Amino acid sequence: MGAERRNHAGRGRGSRGAVALLACGGVLLAGCASMPDSGDVSNVKASKPGDSQVRVYAVQPRENAEPNDIVDGFLEAMTSDDPGFATARKYLTKQAAQSWKPEERITVLTTAPDRQQPEPTGQDNQGRSYRLSGRQLATVDARDAYQPKTPAAYSESIHLVLEAQPDGQSKQWRIDKLPPGLVLSESDFQRNYQSVNKYYFASGQDWVVADPVYIRQRQDPVTRLDPVAQTVTALLEGPTNWLKPVVDSRFPTGTALKDGVRTLVPDDQSKLVVPLNEKASQVGHEQCRRMSAQLLFTLADLPSVRVEQVELQRADGSQLCVVGKAQAEEFAPDRPSGTPDNPYFVDAQGRLALLDAGAKEVGKPENVLGPFGNGVVKLSAVAVARDEKHAAGVTHDGRQLRVASIMSDGELPEPLVTSKAKQAADRLSAPSWDARGDLWVADRNPQNPRLLMLSGGAGAPIEVKAPWLGNDRVEGIRISADGVRIALLLTKDDKTTLKIGRVERQGTGAQQTVSVVDLQAAAPRMETVTAVSWAGPSRLVVVGKEAGGVEQVRYLRTDGSTSAAGLLPGLNQVTAVAAANDDRAPLVADSGDGIARLVGGVNWQLMVETGSSPVYPG
Repeated sequence: MGAERRNHAGRGRGSRGAVALLACGGVLLAGCASMPDSGDVSNVKASKPGDSQVRVYAVQPRENAEPNDIVDGFLEAMTSDDPGFATARKYLTKQAAQSWKPEERITVLTTAPDRQQPEPTGQDNQGRSYRLSGRQLATVDARDAYQPKTPAAYSESIHLVLEAQPDGQSKQWRIDKLPPGLVLSESDFQRNYQSVNKYYFASGQDWVVADPVYIRQRQDPVTRLDPVAQTVTALLEGPTNWLKPVVDSRFPTGTALKDGVRTLVPDDQSKLVVPLNEKASQVGHEQCRRMSAQLLFTLADLPSVRVEQVELQRADGSQLCVVGKAQAEEFAPDRPSGTPDNPYFVDAQGRLALLDAGAKEVGKPENVLGPFGNGVVKLSAVAVARDEKHAAGVTHDGRQLRVASIMSDGELPEPLVTSKAKQAADRLSAPSWDARGDLWVADRNPQNPRLLMLSGGAGAPIEVKAPWLGNDRVEGIRISADGVRIALLLTKDDKTTLKIGRVERQGTGAQQTVSVVDLQAAAPRMETVTAVSWAGPSRLVVVGKEAGGVEQVRYLRTDGSTSAAGLLPGLNQVTAVAAANDDRAPLVADSGDGIARLVGGVNWQLMVETGSSPVYPG
């Protein structure tokens, strides 16, 4: 739409409703060619779908335009950056222009909607109704949250009437009924919007949780805020509805940017001054530090700016506090070490071993200390605690879960969980640790399926409330570092899908009640998913197949959105994948040829010919 060619039944020529122009180096046509000062305006097809350098400029309806041109012009004008969508509103009746709220929601389709032939309506057939159809991928709600859908048929209508003009002498075709919000193709959505993470504190904890949303890549047509101000405003408005039950903001309720602030630009020292309204004027220093940390984590995800320090100001312009990025790292759930993490794996003898992922030459793996490394017990799956002092191991038959030190030798501890399932494949899943030190595992026993958590990785397991568990078989689990989201591989009707669940807790320690609820699709386009790993605060690396496609390895956001840049080089017969929160550490996978690492995002390199269950701490 706008930047891509649209197919309409019954159309004979291109619409004149909007103009797409290519920007060079971010400045419209600067250095590319001279701008012609005469001649007709015409559509320009983008060099590639979703190109963020393509700008679409809306063109107002022509005098006595036919209904087809009004509909086409409006659909294309929705893809523009026109302030207030003022030109798009010219295609609407006076009443519809006043009531239309483009910020209410965004409907994302695979391609621009197809317009069917019109049907006459109303008295004396003076109206026209157009059916819009397509394949819907997602919606974006008023809180900027992306909500994916399994691609399904989209069908809405646009209705036109002849509206009297102010001169009282003529009537023009105008739209009086239309779908809510914006309707965009996927490429136009990606051209106009970008994903950013807002950050809030996990309830009852002192570390932050990522909350992905979408903002405009340039100035927002409705609010007139630049991308930095949009991002700060989205943070101040609070978490998305899905995450809200398990996080808190340190900003006082009602905090907003000071009236009139629409642009935020860091100075030449990469310091950003953020003027706030009166709601924040009375906060203390410790609260201000945490507010600043939320801002610094959030702004770090904006590729267009570099912010090393934020200064929060009261409404009168006085300083609340100044905080730098290094200070904000105190509130990260998984604090980066000075060197990248190294992956672990289970060797051919069932022992836990450590690899040097950054070595120029692939070296010999080193077995860890303790019973998991000396061969006392043979393992099938492992998870290493985030402090790398302990590991959890599932025995080779899948029956028992044990936790042991990997820092020193010692006796083999007693099992903490035992599955009673008859078949090995129905017993325990690979375990997973969060930053609280809690250990998670699924017992896949068909007679008694359970999702279990061990507080602090010890003691009696807590059975997690999971009302969905009886309908789906759990193939694998991966808990996020922050402990409030869990990635689940669930099988039903021979298809394995990827869902993200929200972890809700009441109480503390071994007496707490834990639930996993409100599952959301994280890979709706994939027909089946083989493996998953967290690859950052709101990103997953996923192995799976789309319907009719081949196996692929790609990055997906936890909200289910994706981009062409997320597709990674292929690797045969991948059964497990592991990524670290630190981008410096390579991606590691268990393939048909052995344990391999992805070097420089270009080529996979074999590390070990035999082995399984590659994992980073977590």
